[in-house]
Amino acid sequence: MATLFDIDLSKPELRLLDAGAGTGILCTALIDHIFELGYAGKIFLTCYETDTLVLPVLKRNLILLKETYDISFKIIEDNYITSQFFGINTLLDMDSSKYDYIIGNPPYLKISKDAVEAKMMPDICHGAPNLYFLFWAMGIHNLKNNHELVYIIPRSWTSGAYFKQFREYLFANAVITDIHLFESRDKVFGVESVLQETIIIKIRKRTDEPDIINITTSSDSEFNDVRCFKAPYHSVVPKNHYVYLITDDNDANVVKRINRLPKTLPDIQLKMQTGLIVDFRSRDVLRDNMEEGAFPLFYSHHIKNGYVIWPLGKEGEVIKTDHAAYLQENCDLLLVKRFTSKEEKRRLQCGIYLKQKYSQYKYISTQNKVNFVKCDSPYITYGLYVLLSSSLYDAYYRILNGSTQVNSTEINQIPIPSREIIEEMGHEMMHCDLTEVNCDKIIDRWIS
Repeated sequence: MATLFDIDLSKPELRLLDAGAGTGILCTALIDHIFELGYAGKIFLTCYETDTLVLPVLKRNLILLKETYDISFKIIEDNYITSQFFGINTLLDMDSSKYDYIIGNPPYLKISKDAVEAKMMPDICHGAPNLYFLFWAMGIHNLKNNHELVYIIPRSWTSGAYFKQFREYLFANAVITDIHLFESRDKVFGVESVLQETIIIKIRKRTDEPDIINITTSSDSEFNDVRCFKAPYHSVVPKNHYVYLITDDNDANVVKRINRLPKTLPDIQLKMQTGLIVDFRSRDVLRDNMEEGAFPLFYSHHIKNGYVIWPLGKEGEVIKTDHAAYLQENCDLLLVKRFTSKEEKRRLQCGIYLKQKYSQYKYISTQNKVNFVKCDSPYITYGLYVLLSSSLYDAYYRILNGSTQVNSTEINQIPIPSREIIEEMGHEMMHCDLTEVNCDKIIDRWIS
């Protein structure tokens, strides 16, 4: 992280910030690096930290830094977010942008939408935010123009509606210059339990975009096998302001092929939705066997070999209710599992459901661990299966989203061909086995 900075050695003084400094390991690494480069000026370091367990260690470490390099430092034992004013397009707090270089490992903690930190930064918050992107936004706010910030953070901010306002703020004020990806989340923080995929990112506070972003990958935090790729800026950050973490020419080609397509699912009235039933909250309406006035309830385990197979003799796969919010009209559907494991070969796992096979039911229902698209013809159902079951779209989704959850909001943003082409692909697929190989053959004929 320290060596990612482009240090201006000609400046007589440098002002550094480490917010949420912990024991000071990151700012120490940065200062070591600066003086190893031959810097002869003065360094002023500011650290924010509130954890009383680590504050004594931080103080001792910064005293050692001062003795070694004759730096000046201060520790602010206050909330980094609430102790400052954060404003967008405001003339207030003109002294907020005061640091040349900012380094950090911000706290990864989801807070309520009513938390004081969220209320301090309403322009970038949507729902219950995570502290890490509030720290990042405040860091951008604190950074001098044309200067740099390096953070280690989860990759969850790269896509989805949840982080949209933050991404708009980020790209209105800064550009990404470098990204480092770890292939194994388990080997980044050692014994720490890190559930989210972690990346290192460097941004520069300016709005003129570079031609390329430097993207590196390593298998772990030892960095013994770093691989480098120079990605075109707009392949990583296209106009929709999602961030595509491409690592090689194959990834770049996948993004290029799909992003040039003209439509999205909502454009052709085929919006993906999330299943209706939270089963553990609705036990009173669930049944194990069909009875009069009951209807099929589809779970992810009903998706088998490309089709929805029901019943399977499982518990709770029947629903009996007259509550309208629990039921949907029986129609052709494409079901997609919402959750897969990290080790599974495919992230997008789909099943075709055709109403004609279950025409005796006026209604059906879906459990909320599946997503679904209501389709108005079997051709459309098969055509969407071709898209989402191809290796092309599976690769695209993995580039877009590093989690194991398939988010319907993100699927609805993915470019797709026209409705007519999807129907043609579906017509072809109806005469084939539902394999990834066959999906790829059809895709390659229609999407160049």
